[in-house]
Amino acid sequence: QVQLVESGGGLVQPGGSLRLSCAASGIIFSLYTMAWYRQAPGKQRELVAGITTGGRPNYADSVKGRFTISRDNAKNTVLLQMNSLKPEDTAVYYCNANRGYPYSANYWGQGTQVTVSS
Repeated sequence: QVQLVESGGGLVQPGGSLRLSCAASGIIFSLYTMAWYRQAPGKQRELVAGITTGGRPNYADSVKGRFTISRDNAKNTVLLQMNSLKPEDTAVYYCNANRGYPYSANYWGQGTQVTVSS
């Protein structure tokens, strides 16, 4: 059984910070690229940040300089530190684990709501 469980979402004011956590089980965590996606109502799901098995991060332009993704293979967790939050960051945030070709293994968490509002 593969499970990705997100936590840490909530309501925060613009300019505030939030840290999302994703705990993975049922996979060999160190073999997976991990990522955070988000989806706002009526919009497509978009990649927010990803981190390779070697710990190399990448970010959407909209969050560069504000968000930091990290992973702890010993704890099977991936984190998303979100600073200087903006209302446009409001979305459901999803944790993703991916191995790619030829495995094509792709798993999603249930999502956690982040609302940035004053």
